[in-house]
Amino acid sequence: MRPLDEKETTQVFEKLFKFTGPNLKHLLERPAVEGPDPEPGRYCLRLHRNRVYYASEALVRRATAVARPRLAAVGTPIGKFTHHGAFHLTVHALDLLAAHARRRVWLKPDTERSFLFGNSVPKSSLARITENTKAGDGVVVMSMADVPLGFGVAARSAQDCRKADTNAVVVLHQADAGEYLRKEEELM
Repeated sequence: MRPLDEKETTQVFEKLFKFTGPNLKHLLERPAVEGPDPEPGRYCLRLHRNRVYYASEALVRRATAVARPRLAAVGTPIGKFTHHGAFHLTVHALDLLAAHARRRVWLKPDTERSFLFGNSVPKSSLARITENTKAGDGVVVMSMADVPLGFGVAARSAQDCRKADTNAVVVLHQADAGEYLRKEEELM
């Protein structure tokens, strides 16, 4: 387990910024609430076996006592680096993204299952969308009860959604909560 180098940090922050925008600073600057220390510190990002973890500094300090081959994970896994060096957010980052997301999309109750099976969001499934959403922005997909279901990339802006055909794709699927069941072996 080690801190991210400059190139890796840039890739992770660019991907997180796509979803959180200026709220990104709140992810790392907020005081940590976990750990046995009276002053657990702040949160940080660490790399272990090509996976990026979001953990409190107190937890990271305690994890240094465990040998690297025996260490399974530290904190919340938020993404992984591919063999080619690209960074991908995983479904584990959903709670962090939902708490700090700049743009959201809400689905109609009867169409949530389709998204949870890994399909992109057509306009007919859309209940609401954040007003200033542009094409290419990262969005968190929510149920009407404000439960985060997953995240993706907006294929159309909020203005274009009003004029689009009902079968037109509005959000391109990236990850959803259904992956915990579909890809159980890959996630760990």
